[in-house]
Amino acid sequence: MHASLVVSGLRKVYEGSGRRVEAVRDLTFTVDAGELVCLVGPSGCGKTTLLKCMAGLLAPTSGEVLLGGRRVSGPPPGMAFVFQEYGRSLFPWMRVGENVELPLRQKKLGRARRGELVADALESVGLADAAGAYPWQLSGGMQQRVAIARALAYEPEVLLMDEPFAAVDAQTRADLEDLVRRLWRERGITVLFVTHDIDEAVYLGERVLVLSASPTVVQEQLKVDLPAERDQLHTRVSPRFAELRTRVYEQIQAAKRGEPAVEDVPPPR
Repeated sequence: MHASLVVSGLRKVYEGSGRRVEAVRDLTFTVDAGELVCLVGPSGCGKTTLLKCMAGLLAPTSGEVLLGGRRVSGPPPGMAFVFQEYGRSLFPWMRVGENVELPLRQKKLGRARRGELVADALESVGLADAAGAYPWQLSGGMQQRVAIARALAYEPEVLLMDEPFAAVDAQTRADLEDLVRRLWRERGITVLFVTHDIDEAVYLGERVLVLSASPTVVQEQLKVDLPAERDQLHTRVSPRFAELRTRVYEQIQAAKRGEPAVEDVPPPR
């Protein structure tokens, strides 16, 4: 059963050493169960603060996050993460299979079941033969696949991804984007994908949430009305893709200038 994610009136103020920074002002949005939503916004707009609050790693100043109707007050059991720094998130002295298995040790599972989940997750990301390798023996893109496999093995209801492909080359990035779309469609997980990359957000998402400059509010929510079947060659050259990415770009530029949302551009007849 996959869960919805509801952010309601979320506000976060950092106070310390005589300074007071309002990182997130008033964020309200919903990611429906089984939906893939991308979140974009200007640099320094509070995306990481938001994710830490959603993950239960940081207490909001006010407002709340609900996962499947339950308030998040600490790291919720049904949530997994994939971060940008895959190199830091994998333990170099542990083999790939052991890295993927690590979060499963918190669950009361037998060794055989853990082994099944690890094998299934590695196969899903195209690394069935890599279980015995060490992370440092793999390319950056393969290491990020291991981080994705580790999240999948945990069988999450919700997957939070924080700029997971920012550090890999363009070709690898394209492959990983398609991997995320495929895994999302196969497993029906609820995914919130944070990225700086406008093209990536439009290519991946069913919806794109554009955040304002700090202190952050939702600048706009854009429905991505591209076909469900997407591929790097055809989707990215379609006229609708160009319109959507232009629209998101305009919103982010307006957000940087502190202006309200740009008026909507109707889709072509």
